[in-house]
Amino acid sequence: MTADVADKGYPLLRNPHLNKGSAFSTEERRALGLEGLLPPVSSTLDHQVSRIHAQLATLDNDLQKYLLLSDLQARNETLYYAVLMSDPAGFMPLVYTPTVGEACQKFDHVFHAARGVYLPISAKGQVKRWLSNWPQKNVHFIVVTDGERILGLGDLGVGGMGIPVGKLALYTACAGVPPELCLPVTLDVGTNNAALVDDPLYLGLRQPRVRGERYDAFIDEFVVAVQQLYPKCCIQWEDFANINAVPILAKYRDRICTYNDDIQGTASVALAGIYAALRISGQKLVEQRFLFLGAGSAATGIAELISQAMVMEGLTLEQARSRNNLFDINGLLTSSSKMMEFQKPFAIEHEPIHDFAAAITALKPTGIIGVSTVPKLFNQKVIEAISEVNDRPIIFPYSNPTSRSECTAEEAYTWSNGRAIFASGSPFPPLSVGGKHFVPGQGNNVYIFPPMGMAVYATEAKRVTDQMFIVAAKAVAEQVGQDSLDAGLIYPPQSRILETSLRVATLIAEHIFERELARVPRPDDLSHLISEKVYVPAYSRDQSLSHYPGAVAAG
Repeated sequence: MTADVADKGYPLLRNPHLNKGSAFSTEERRALGLEGLLPPVSSTLDHQVSRIHAQLATLDNDLQKYLLLSDLQARNETLYYAVLMSDPAGFMPLVYTPTVGEACQKFDHVFHAARGVYLPISAKGQVKRWLSNWPQKNVHFIVVTDGERILGLGDLGVGGMGIPVGKLALYTACAGVPPELCLPVTLDVGTNNAALVDDPLYLGLRQPRVRGERYDAFIDEFVVAVQQLYPKCCIQWEDFANINAVPILAKYRDRICTYNDDIQGTASVALAGIYAALRISGQKLVEQRFLFLGAGSAATGIAELISQAMVMEGLTLEQARSRNNLFDINGLLTSSSKMMEFQKPFAIEHEPIHDFAAAITALKPTGIIGVSTVPKLFNQKVIEAISEVNDRPIIFPYSNPTSRSECTAEEAYTWSNGRAIFASGSPFPPLSVGGKHFVPGQGNNVYIFPPMGMAVYATEAKRVTDQMFIVAAKAVAEQVGQDSLDAGLIYPPQSRILETSLRVATLIAEHIFERELARVPRPDDLSHLISEKVYVPAYSRDQSLSHYPGAVAAG
């Protein structure tokens, strides 16, 4: 560790990038002016991790645990990631879904310390200057939201910052992307949430959301500023409303390195689940038909990626899209329905149907995918209908957090008599139904966006393409063992998420090089290229990847 004069003594203990806390050695304390500022006996990093585990164990509220970890991130980044990487499966629900949803809802009331960059539309014309205040100058990843559609919770204004912060923490914890390369950003264009405007503690602009040309110009100024300040940066768009998410992606996807996780990441993890589900049912992808409950950007994103994957297996794009049908609040999306432009490719010639179970009976899908953000819509009638037309129905209630899930794992397994191939957007615990043990899978985008980030970082990719997400989906599905499939688990265990991510990143990187999208020369050993980039939370350089479970890249 090195520190300049400004990073000595008491200020050093307030620098999260350099602070070791109680782990400063006697020699370091003397050299850095820390004598007397810490308890006299030094700790190891392992001891510090154990101490945090013990502190968390005293708390019975997940939001309190989230806040403890947030405070830790603000004062000792190395220890924070050492804790997360000591048990990634255990900490993912705390630093991201479902706990992050409550943290975003209560953001203004539990705000402790600033993290990331806030860009209000009142700063229009000065975005580059404001963005340049971020101290790290080698930013490779920005996760950005405008807070309008946070998970399934709606418009949370600046409270949406919890999403970029959480996503980027998982970039590091689940795929080893160095945290100093990551920048969370919130674009504050106002809020239409009257409760926030009326809340005296609300920290964002108290004005209606800006729309139209002024909004578009603000987004463009932000993109230009990022390109000028951070030319290697990939922008991940997160939790934008459909009216903005789809056109933003369409405008920039072929111009800069960018993607929308709600559209493409969600699509990829759903496709991964489908590939694994087909290993259980023994069917082919081109034999499937899917009915989506919800017709927004997430639904059309999944439907389009499935369609492209079907094209790779022999269907025409028109045939493939016709096998992915949408159902929203107005019923089945048909050619006579009133719809938005991005929905039109999936409209079918059919008589109107306004009951979801009736649509299942009529269309006979092999799977139903819920992205409605409305809980309990996969009711007993729906589950029994999909089970009536399939021996092994695919049932994916993907809305999150848990309170928004279209059904629970227990409901899906019980009402299908244990025949469902199930995955959800938020976690459900293992359970037994009819004497059989099931381990419900979580179709969490964490299987996709961290390895995508690592692959982009290692190759310095110029673009992020849909084909990269298909590669990622196949790579995730390939890592599901037969024992897991036998228990109904169609995603790799989250306890091995780092190992899984590095393997997925390696295969994405191979595709990037094959498509000549990389800005670095191709090495002989791609797995080595990935593994040598992995961040390991350590105070000294003598700790290896093997110090952390599953940290060595497969392949």
